[in-house]
Amino acid sequence: MTYQALARKWRPRRFDDVVGQEHVIRSLVNALEHDRIHHAFLFSGTRGVGKTTIARVFAKALNCERGVSAQPCGECEACRAVDEGRFVDLIEVDAASRTKVDDTRELLDNVQYAPTRGRYKVYLIDEVHMLSAHSFNALLKTLEEPPPHVKFLLATTDPHKLPVTVLSRCLQFNLKHLSAEQIASQLRSILDAEGIEADAASVELLARSADGSMRDALSLLDQAIAHGGGALNERDVRSMLGTLDEAHAQGLVRGLAHGDAAALLSLVAEMAERTSDFGGALDELLLALYHVTLAQLVPEALDGKPVDRDFVAQVAAEMPAEDVQLYYQIGLLGKRDLALAPDPRSGLEMTLLRMLAFRPAGETAGGGPRAKRAADGGAGKSAGAPPGTRSGAAEDAASDAQPRAPEGARGSDATPPAPQRAAPGPRDAAGGVAPVGEWARVVAGLDLSGLVRELASHTVLAKTDGDRMHLTLDERCARLLNREREAALREALSRHYGRELRLDIRVGEPGCETPARERERLAEERQQAAVAAIENDPNVKGLVEAFDARINPESIRPKV
Repeated sequence: MTYQALARKWRPRRFDDVVGQEHVIRSLVNALEHDRIHHAFLFSGTRGVGKTTIARVFAKALNCERGVSAQPCGECEACRAVDEGRFVDLIEVDAASRTKVDDTRELLDNVQYAPTRGRYKVYLIDEVHMLSAHSFNALLKTLEEPPPHVKFLLATTDPHKLPVTVLSRCLQFNLKHLSAEQIASQLRSILDAEGIEADAASVELLARSADGSMRDALSLLDQAIAHGGGALNERDVRSMLGTLDEAHAQGLVRGLAHGDAAALLSLVAEMAERTSDFGGALDELLLALYHVTLAQLVPEALDGKPVDRDFVAQVAAEMPAEDVQLYYQIGLLGKRDLALAPDPRSGLEMTLLRMLAFRPAGETAGGGPRAKRAADGGAGKSAGAPPGTRSGAAEDAASDAQPRAPEGARGSDATPPAPQRAAPGPRDAAGGVAPVGEWARVVAGLDLSGLVRELASHTVLAKTDGDRMHLTLDERCARLLNREREAALREALSRHYGRELRLDIRVGEPGCETPARERERLAEERQQAAVAAIENDPNVKGLVEAFDARINPESIRPKV
């Protein structure tokens, strides 16, 4: 018996079999059941999402010998003829090959005649946007007022190319891009029905590679079955698709987690011997970072996903969440710019190196995660950090401006810092300010983010009373205080000092500089110093005098 491709064998025969287009099916079913059938329908969407399939099922529903119904029997002669492509009253036209106006006129000459066998004469015009302007003009009048026995079903991948005069005469249905989960579910159903063994990872790979097209997914499935000798496994599917092996993807993530640039370049060199799809390699890395983020924020979302849970959990514990987000964003930009690189391999390597170069302050090029170094005392310095990060002498200089935290500040016998001393008054003429004490350094070392960090940054430590810390929140930021954020700040302080603490926050005038105000002051001072340096630069002065130019202070940014 002649083999039939899976895309043809498993083409939906009923509306219930169509995957992922419920919004379209619902409208068509209601129209059929309530006898409100328009004379022209336009189905648009990307390739392989079901445009012509839905149109054929609709034609079958109109001409089923048991009557117009949303559930055609599939057994009568009309239904079987539509399924087999031999129903004489279903006229399928490929507009891409019949673009001339003479072809359209010849087609429309037969519209006036009654159906030969069916209830309706159905014209299914595929890729209708390929018709010429004259062809559309010839079609307009018939499309607007067709005989009662005629229905037009138009399909296109590019509805924007259709004249508005045509669009206004049709009911328009936009078919959705199918998700990888929807495609994977359908592939598993087909594999079960065909009795073919397959692991979850191989099905997931095929679903992602189909890029939203069910037809492409079934074609890839056919190819994968042949490649694997009648069975599917991840290794064979990756080999067929030319995608990155899972071990390499995990190696890239480990290299990023440990800041090992040499290991990353070595992995890329090894990958180059097996595949040239460096864009696909970047996709696999982004997907791995996505799984790590899920493990950090919503671990239950990983249930049912074909991922190495142990590996993802380990990386999620080692790599700070903000680093994962940074790497993901840089990866997205790198993927966008990959075509602009001298070659794809160097583009991938540059993206990986950029991820390490722009790591937040406090990370080393070859050390472990920042969280671990913070627990060890935070002694690490960032080497070679780009603008926007603190490193080397700049970090040392910043440290000299503040008292250093005592060694072992996180030990179990550590005590909360002494309260800040109130500033004697506003800045004097020389620009000096009161000491900020230790509270700003404590806040900087807390594992906080979002609005909880903002809450801590707008407080000052008024006093300590045993295990109770009394904080004053700047009254201008009172909206930051609520029960949940106060509890989160208390838990962070308890972890910081290694014992359970109680917290008392009151709203009022801080009396001295909060960590947030300190940051603003230092930023302002750096900005003023940068502007002064530019204004006093001899070369700049010469340009100003020579060209009668002026300096725009807002365009000047300090070098951090």
